Amino acid sequence: MKEVLRRAITGAVYIILLLSAVFLNSDAFDFLFMTFGLACLYEYKRLVQLKGYHIFIAYLALWWVFIYLVPDQVFVNDKVLINILMFLTLTINFALITYLFSKKEKLFNTLQKFIIGLFYIGGGCIFLTMIPYKDNEFAKLLIMGIFILIWVNDTFAYLVGTAIGRTKLYSAVSPKKTIEGTLGGFIFALGAAYIMGQYESIINPIQWMILAGVIVIAGSIGDLVESKFKRTAGVKDSGAILPGHGGMLDRLDSLVFAAPFAYLTLNIFSYVS
Repeated sequence: MKEVLRRAITGAVYIILLLSAVFLNSDAFDFLFMTFGLACLYEYKRLVQLKGYHIFIAYLALWWVFIYLVPDQVFVNDKVLINILMFLTLTINFALITYLFSKKEKLFNTLQKFIIGLFYIGGGCIFLTMIPYKDNEFAKLLIMGIFILIWVNDTFAYLVGTAIGRTKLYSAVSPKKTIEGTLGGFIFALGAAYIMGQYESIINPIQWMILAGVIVIAGSIGDLVESKFKRTAGVKDSGAILPGHGGMLDRLDSLVFAAPFAYLTLNIFSYVS
């Protein structure tokens, strides 16, 4: 009972902090996710035993360029820079998918650990922060909708998996996850996406459902990727900053991995509209 109460209190504080940042102003949102990114990188460093603080400096420099300089059109080819970051981030993510399904617990060298952390976590947090900015406006309901999709998927994957889950999804990495739970979370997320499409018109209901599919699939893979990092490191949680929930990376692994895929999907919608 104590553990449930602790998880509930931590979850409530996390949600209040997130909502406050989103609805206060865009600067608060930017700062919050810059901070979350630093916390995730710190936990990642410990998981893979990456020494030094160079990755923090590189992340903050990358953040400054893409969150402040690119939107102000300091660079002539700002779209090209975004596309380069997208290419590098997705390349690392697909490399991590290969790592996830490989049977060997690969030991990365120092340079590889640095590059993976910078684009897997740093790139993911940057794209997550860039998602709500459309035509120089801060789309609060769009980013909240994405958070809701992740929460609905996580909640119902757990509930359905607990109730009827029998078939293991990928027991070698995450023994508790089931195929039934994963499908349950996916279906409920699609339902939530359709409902949100009736109220947030920045994209239509079908596009919301496509976006939900992308986020849930990519987010589920991201969760498994982080689980493999933890299994390789021999730890249960990435950290202990969130009582009852583990570390910040435990909380944001799905969002961080799914963010570049979601950003790309939204840009495709803008292009074909």
